Amino acid sequence: MDYDVKKLSDEAVELLKQLISLPSVSREEQLAADCLQAYIEAQGMETCRKGNNIWCMSPSFDLQKPTLLLNSHIDTVKPVSGWLKDPFTPKLESNGKLYGLGSNDAGASVVSLLQVFLALCERSLPYNLLFLASCEEEVSGKGGIESVLPDLPPIDFAIVGEPTEMHPAVAEKGLMVIDVEAHGKSGHAARDEGDNAIYKAIGDVNWFRSFQFPKVSTLLGPVKMSVTMIQAGTQHNVVPDLCTFTVDVRSNECYSNAELFAIIKEHISCEPKARSFRLNSSCTPLDHPLVKRAIDLGRKPFGSPTLSDQALMRFPSMKLGPGKSSRSHTADEFIYDREIEEAIELYFQLLVG
Repeated sequence: MDYDVKKLSDEAVELLKQLISLPSVSREEQLAADCLQAYIEAQGMETCRKGNNIWCMSPSFDLQKPTLLLNSHIDTVKPVSGWLKDPFTPKLESNGKLYGLGSNDAGASVVSLLQVFLALCERSLPYNLLFLASCEEEVSGKGGIESVLPDLPPIDFAIVGEPTEMHPAVAEKGLMVIDVEAHGKSGHAARDEGDNAIYKAIGDVNWFRSFQFPKVSTLLGPVKMSVTMIQAGTQHNVVPDLCTFTVDVRSNECYSNAELFAIIKEHISCEPKARSFRLNSSCTPLDHPLVKRAIDLGRKPFGSPTLSDQALMRFPSMKLGPGKSSRSHTADEFIYDREIEEAIELYFQLLVG
């Protein structure tokens, strides 16, 4: 391989330290976006920007060639309680652990993909490269990648940087949140009057708990439904006339969210309302050339239960990045510097052999 992976890794780590030091909670990513845009332009590349989304095309971009998108997100969740270190003060310890909010999810992917993109822009390739650092991923915000995709050229495949230990997530569960209302009639709890909305809701709550959709995905398993919130009543002696509950639905690629909602509506007696159908499940065939290439490199494809911007892509994609998903959204989040170096090397092997 004709790239100095160690040098690129060191550069990536230094950039990641800068990004960690700039708080970039979802919808508040301006400082991190400014930093990244300035860094890319300092390398002599032209950038485009929409909100806090930054993207850049390879200099020899040719619409006659297929286009590969390298994408990850710059936003983070808010720091959880329990941090023993300052989440915005990057600290690289002697064992190679780099602590900081967003180090694992997904700063390491951002800087690794960027170094590979910049290096590959210096050579002729049979495909176009497009680098996109997007915002609002952690909240599935409409100001994130969804707002940018219409402005991009046609994309044939995407590598989405998320902490997967550099194994390709070729399928991802979708998400649909449903709010359900049960209506009754208020009355005095001491007398036999009223129509208790809670009792009306119980049957549907139990249905969500026990119903199994018949189509099961090889990679993602069954559709999963969880009742996660419930509200009813104003005081102990009043029969409630309204009970509302919220259902978290994690779809597999066998169903669209709209199809799942139609089935749910047929089976329950209460009134459901989906917040959105936009975050569908995705699945890329194992025989796709880039997936096959990853397998040939010893990587194991899997289905991911967690949501990412992959849900908003209407083209083949796979999640692939340094770090572990289990470290995300935790106190004292970290990435190893060697994981960044390994990621850069594997990205090169995947993209140019």
